[in-house]
Amino acid sequence: MASTSSSGDWPSELDPGEEVEIMKYLVLLIGDGDTVPWSEHTDEEKSAVMARFGDFDRACRERAGVEILAGEALSDPGDATVMRTTAGRVHLTEGPYAEAIEGMGGFYLLEAPDLDVVVDLLSVLPPYDIQIHPTVDPS
Repeated sequence: MASTSSSGDWPSELDPGEEVEIMKYLVLLIGDGDTVPWSEHTDEEKSAVMARFGDFDRACRERAGVEILAGEALSDPGDATVMRTTAGRVHLTEGPYAEAIEGMGGFYLLEAPDLDVVVDLLSVLPPYDIQIHPTVDPS
């Protein structure tokens, strides 16, 4: 889960060669929050929202110890498939697992020194409902 890094272009808040513990965080964009649903945005508003995602990408690249490992927008929740295993049998169901994630629009997998850095960077994105999970190393 955690690794350390002492290389790269470090901004002034870190000393070159300072070892920083790096954690991985799964960031789920799970609801519209204080935004209008995507389908109700004008083309100009959609462009402005997408520009904020570009700003987030830039902010992550410029922050010491932060890397976006993965990130994708997700298709409509109705396209999801739930796989459950009960008594050794696999059951597939169309649609999202729970109401809580019906509005999940995307995700990021980030490496960052700590949760405070992740929260600070996420403030660049539109004001969505966001869930942040530190990952664990199963070994």
